[in-house]
Parts: sequence; C-alpha cells; structure tokens
Amino acid sequence: GTNAALAARRGAALVEARLDLADAGALERWIAGGELGAFLGGAEPAVLVNNAGLLQPIGPLEAQDIAAVSRAVAVNVGAALALAAAFAAATTGVRDRRILHISSGAGSTAYAGWSVYCATKAALDHHARAVALDRSPGLRIASVAPGVVDTDMQAEIRETDESRFPDRARFVELKREGRLRRPEDAGAELVDYLLADAFGRETVTDLRRVSA
Repeated sequence: GTNAALAARRGAALVEARLDLADAGALERWIAGGELGAFLGGAEPAVLVNNAGLLQPIGPLEAQDIAAVSRAVAVNVGAALALAAAFAAATTGVRDRRILHISSGAGSTAYAGWSVYCATKAALDHHARAVALDRSPGLRIASVAPGVVDTDMQAEIRETDESRFPDRARFVELKREGRLRRPEDAGAELVDYLLADAFGRETVTDLRRVSA
C-alpha cells in the first residue's frame, strides 16, 4: 500500500512503487524501466535498505509447502540481491553509497522449523561479506540483525503451533514480559546507524551491539 503520512510530510520527494518482490520478472522489468536510477540521480548519500522478508513456511522439511519455499527465497534473497546489484550499478558516480540488509539472529542461530528463514538470512549475511571484499568505490554494506521487534511477524510466530515451531514458548514469553523492542525505536536506531560514520565497519552485526 501507500504511506499517506510520509507523503504528507515529504510531498514530491517521496516516490512509491508497488511490486510483488516474489515476481522476479516484474522486479526485473521495474528495474529496467529506469525508475530506480532516476530516483537515485544526484543522491548524496545514496542508500538502499532491504527490509522485505517472509517467515513462512514454518515446520520440518517434509511439511513445507514448495510454493512457499520458492516465494520466501525469492523475496528474502532474490529480490534483495537483485536490488543491491541494481542500486550499485545506478550509483557508480556517487561518492557515498550504502546498502543495509535487515538480517536476523536466525542467520547465525538455527531454529527447528525455521530452516528456510534461517537459510535466507544467512544468505544475506554472507552476501554482505562477499560484496565488502569487492571494494567497490564509495560502497559500504552491512547486514544487521535488529533484535526481537514487536512486529506482525512476531504475532505470526506466537500463532504458530509448537508442532511446527518448538521454540514458540520463548517468543510468547518475550511478549508477555514486555521484552520486544518497539518498531519505532528499532527503526530510529537503524537509520542512525545507516547514516553513521561507523556504518559498514562490521559487515555482519547486531543492532543492539552497535547501539550500545
């Protein structure tokens, strides 16, 4: 959907595009259409935040819906890597350009029932490590785990049967004890880090560590 509140604040500076990131063809056509390059023209710094992600399918391997596996990989990995490449190509003349992947602790800690989600977040982490080795001029990249944030995804976790996600009780307890981070707080800290001089020094990190 559209962000009416942001549009009211930013006016013509806000450009919105609606895309199904699981549709690789649609994403490729949108990139080829030049809208991304036009938006980035003259940007200093230029930033890309890859935040889209799907949690499903949850459950052991034999119970996973094949279409859901493909969709999660397309959104969590395929779209993020394609947008990163398109962003880098469109900003070759920009002195300060930054890519932020929103990762997860699940990228380094395995959870039963989350094999697809864990694998896709690990892919973002390793993508950032490899891109950093390219040493593209002016380009910094980091894959950052924001901690446990009180989002719709957390509600989805709590609604999952323990037969599919054995660690469900832990996340229910985090909510009950008020230990989930507010999205507004995590978002503000992510933006602060994205624009900080220290951004990219650690290619894979945790927001709670860089904010300390």
